[in-house]
Amino acid sequence: MASSPTLVIGTRGSPLALAQAHETQDRLVAAHGSTGDGWTVEHLPLSIIKTTGDAIQDRPLSEAGGKGLFTKELDIALLEGSIDLAVHSAKDLPTTLPEGIVIAGFLPREDVRDAFISHRFKSIRDLPQGAVVGSASLRRQAQIRRLRPDLQVTLLRGNVQTRLAKLERGEVDATLLAMAGLRRLGLTDHVTTTLETDDFLPAVGQGAIAIAIRAEDERVRAALQAILDIPTAQALAAERAFLTILDGSCRTPIAGHARLIGGELEFRGLVLRPDGSESLEAVRRGSPDDAVALGRDAGSELRASMPPDFLKA
Repeated sequence: MASSPTLVIGTRGSPLALAQAHETQDRLVAAHGSTGDGWTVEHLPLSIIKTTGDAIQDRPLSEAGGKGLFTKELDIALLEGSIDLAVHSAKDLPTTLPEGIVIAGFLPREDVRDAFISHRFKSIRDLPQGAVVGSASLRRQAQIRRLRPDLQVTLLRGNVQTRLAKLERGEVDATLLAMAGLRRLGLTDHVTTTLETDDFLPAVGQGAIAIAIRAEDERVRAALQAILDIPTAQALAAERAFLTILDGSCRTPIAGHARLIGGELEFRGLVLRPDGSESLEAVRRGSPDDAVALGRDAGSELRASMPPDFLKA
């Protein structure tokens, strides 16, 4: 490690992506700065890479190609060797990665909940009939419609600050954002109400930072071991296995959350019609060592239960 101290960290350029990259950078410095490696921030430069997903602001990502829009250019940089690791929001990662790239692991998970944000109303239930709620997430849109079919749900794209600005201008009456992102950006003062997972299930991977590397790069893999979180990896193994079985993408309203409770892994998965009129749910509990099997089993149950037209609005 001491002979090759520099690792280049690849990241998107949004404020949230940069906050996540800086967290990764800081954790590596804390882990290796006092060792013989003596790493400082200067040893871990950031390479900001614009992705296709960042450039698309006028239509839902589900119409433009799905989750890979936020990872393709970072994948290319990894495979070409211009970066040594890529920092991602775990919920943006496709279930299948390009050959030669693997997820090394995850940082300790932040708050997984969604936040309801409105300047005039205290909760989704307090919104008047016909109120406009903006969201770019099909999962959030479907869950909002399930709770309140009388509301108008509209597309709201852009980074966190852009969405908050649109809310401030009155373009929508309310929006939903991930608590994890708001915490990492220091913007929790905007939160009106947090939505508990019992009522509003988060996206697969929500709140987790994933780190992707070249599959054969043992030097980078070894450097990361000190900062990766095993419980988060166990939870994400179940969640991503569930999503894989359902062939989940940005085109599908799917939610899933796993957590460790008393040494046992509890997983809950949900798939909804886009209009929120119907939903199917599965729950599994078992050993963390069986995380992948638990997620797959829950996904298989729901896939077998879905009518052929289930994913049509």
